[in-house]
Amino acid sequence: MSRVAKDPIRLPNGVEANISGQEVSVKGTKGQMAAMINAQVKVEQAEGELRFSPAGDTEHGWAQAGTARAVVQNLVTGVSQGFERRLQLVGVGYRAQAQGRTLNLALGFSHPVNYALPEGIEVETPTQTEIIVRGIDKQLVGQVSAEIRSYRPPEPYKGKGVRYANEQVRRKESKKK
Repeated sequence: MSRVAKDPIRLPNGVEANISGQEVSVKGTKGQMAAMINAQVKVEQAEGELRFSPAGDTEHGWAQAGTARAVVQNLVTGVSQGFERRLQLVGVGYRAQAQGRTLNLALGFSHPVNYALPEGIEVETPTQTEIIVRGIDKQLVGQVSAEIRSYRPPEPYKGKGVRYANEQVRRKESKKK
């Protein structure tokens, strides 16, 4: 049985939730988001809290209720605080620069890489080797970060490439003669 679903979501000040059928929409200071919830899950709103339970008392219903609770919690956190992911560029000549809705990357290729940012994502480059991806959708922030990292993932011999700020790169020893 899911223990996650039993914990209610407390709505912070300035966040409003609206339940219409199986759609839960959340509105906050940073924006508005909505998610469709599985038909096996029942959502109730009372006293500034959202409670999740299965429509029928089945094991699969509890699993879906836990998933729905986690999804809605991410919506509430996104519209109230937002999400961010930090990336670091490691390597000689590796640089990043944000220009409007485009992220320009110099990653050791013969050409610059221009990444067009999707709607709802903001990118900031405090230094030439640091990228901060921000947004209200946790999945989209992670997806954009993964796409930027995929241009030049860290290699195991020198550790050069684009890595997450807290990522540990396992290094290999070089070939011996």
